[in-house]
Amino acid sequence: MAKFGLVGGLGWIIDNGIYAVLWHGPMNDSTVKARIVSTGAAVLFSWFANRYWTFRHRRSAQVWKEFSLFLAMNGIGLAIALICQLISRYVLGYQSFTADFVSGGVIGMILGTIFRFLAYRFFVFNEELNEDPAFAHDHEAFEPESPTTPKIHSL
Repeated sequence: MAKFGLVGGLGWIIDNGIYAVLWHGPMNDSTVKARIVSTGAAVLFSWFANRYWTFRHRRSAQVWKEFSLFLAMNGIGLAIALICQLISRYVLGYQSFTADFVSGGVIGMILGTIFRFLAYRFFVFNEELNEDPAFAHDHEAFEPESPTTPKIHSL
């Protein structure tokens, strides 16, 4: 979890650092495109850092499948950040850099990180964890209750 947090923190710095440069420079007329470009750079960093450091013992031998899943999950994470930024900008009317930064770079990042952590664990870097007895049943917390599972009733 600490490694994931460190990679995420560095990815956040890369994302928002590039976003700030683009917002105040060549992409100041299209802040949504600036967010897409900056997040793309951070995603590439995160892929390598998570694959070869955070989840190095849990990676799949099928690199392209894993990379495709990673991109798909990060695409959803980007969509979460963009939705937050679009709501702030076009629904609430906040047009400043600070508003874009808070809505997309902080609120969107927090919501996207929660989604990405769960997605990486259960869909992307799951090979060895599924075989490890300590983690073999952690997915059950997120699965719907089966008809054969006993129900616990509260009083």
